[in-house]
Amino acid sequence: MTESARPRARAGGFAALVAAGILLSRLTGLVREKVFAHYFGSTDAAGIYKAAVRIPNFLQNLLGEGVLSASFIPVYARLLAEGDEKLAGRVAGVIAALLAVVVVTLVALGVIFAPVLLFVIAPGFKGEVRDMTISAVRVLFPGIGLLVLYAWCLGILNSHHKFFLSYVAPVLMNVTLISTMFVFGHRMSDRSFSFVNAVCWGYVVGAVVQFGILVPFVFKYAKHLRFVIDTTLEPVREVLRNFTPVLVGRGVVQLSAYLDSLLASLLGTAAVAALSYAQIIALLPISLFGMSVAAAELPQMSSALGTEEEIKAILRRRMERGLRQIAFFVVPSVAAFICIGNVIVAALYQGGRFSQNDTRYVWYILIGSTVGLLTVTLGRLYSSAFYALRDTRTPLRYAMIRVALTGVLGYLFALPLRPLLIDALNFAHVPLPMLKEGQKALGVIALTATAGVAGWLEFALLRHSLAKRIGSVHMRSSYLARLWTAALVAGISGAVFNNYILARIGAHLPRIFPHVRDGLIVCGIFGALYFAVALVLGVPEARATLSRFRR
Repeated sequence: MTESARPRARAGGFAALVAAGILLSRLTGLVREKVFAHYFGSTDAAGIYKAAVRIPNFLQNLLGEGVLSASFIPVYARLLAEGDEKLAGRVAGVIAALLAVVVVTLVALGVIFAPVLLFVIAPGFKGEVRDMTISAVRVLFPGIGLLVLYAWCLGILNSHHKFFLSYVAPVLMNVTLISTMFVFGHRMSDRSFSFVNAVCWGYVVGAVVQFGILVPFVFKYAKHLRFVIDTTLEPVREVLRNFTPVLVGRGVVQLSAYLDSLLASLLGTAAVAALSYAQIIALLPISLFGMSVAAAELPQMSSALGTEEEIKAILRRRMERGLRQIAFFVVPSVAAFICIGNVIVAALYQGGRFSQNDTRYVWYILIGSTVGLLTVTLGRLYSSAFYALRDTRTPLRYAMIRVALTGVLGYLFALPLRPLLIDALNFAHVPLPMLKEGQKALGVIALTATAGVAGWLEFALLRHSLAKRIGSVHMRSSYLARLWTAALVAGISGAVFNNYILARIGAHLPRIFPHVRDGLIVCGIFGALYFAVALVLGVPEARATLSRFRR
């Protein structure tokens, strides 16, 4: 069936299902981080867990969803589109068997060589902090295998257009971790390192549950699975040929996050914890709007049939529509992080051992992330277009350029040029947070900003190369101007309301969870104003979103 023959209403529906699943998982993830911040704050124990979880997250992202989306889904979805479900099932079974062998090997090596890995992820950790981080890494490693196989399940279900369950499954992981912290938090409050160990075991149990919930549905939809290692099948060979450059590409992308964590560890444990808190918020629009659109579009673009020109036309239409969808939600996210980011951080984290001082610190790091937030999110869709074209090497080359630039700029501005950053903040009369590591910990603000600069370069290269392959993909400047106008009106209004009105009426409002209360009020005003101004300015996505909510 050609793209034009598919029901047009379904195109936006798939992205909405992905976004709904991701939204639920991210909301519970934010609750998880709220609970984590309450118990751990920016202490050494928080830095230990955040550094330790980097390795399993790195390997999950390296071998999991990103790699399988780029190498496996295009081949599997094309077989389904051609009606060969039996061969598709055989290919899926072979890939699962190969993944299992690789994962078991890596988990065993990870447990054995955890001390060596620590020199890579947190070279600044010493003494007891280093020993406890090694112990946490060893506990976390077994959960990796199940999360990688969960990504395989996600690839199967996405190709069968069963999006919601795939992306809502992480809710179970978050609920498990929240329950673990509630159960052990008070018992181990005076023994934070033991508490970290308990949370790590909760992570492993959550991985078991997250993977297990998808298994029955995989067997329901992929009815011809055969778990054997057979590399003679041509589609399997195609997956493996794509796998290597995508694996390297994902490794390069993950290297960027690793470099940030490594440099942050040189600035102190508070910098590691604060960077993680800020990245969780910054990744929310990327996951909700970039990942949802890219994940929904990849199997659709991969299934496009017709002549070469017809396929190019299909890709251009889907790209233009997807870019508009992403920009409609990410542009206001940038404005919100800058204008009312302090309210958002306080609502999510402040309380317990997470102080107002920590809120200001994380907010500044979050502002740095806005430099490249839009381009990084749009880049997700561009990469998916290349994967649909069976081109995995072009995104790899540009990712390598981005990471190299991220590392160089991050090092320069976070370490030797840090005094210039601090002088600039003082010159602008920006109130600086008081940190136990001193002002050197402020260098972490530069890490997110310089990563954004590198993200702009990668986006420009991806856009230029895709235009040469399928023709120019347009997103009109007038459309972006309307989005920025609506976002800035909402952001400035939200900041004014928070600073001059809410501060006066707050004493007359219910005092239960005041930071959450204020966050809901200010963000509600921001969101309502953004949609209202966008509707007045005639933004089509505003009307479409409003119609979807009504339905």
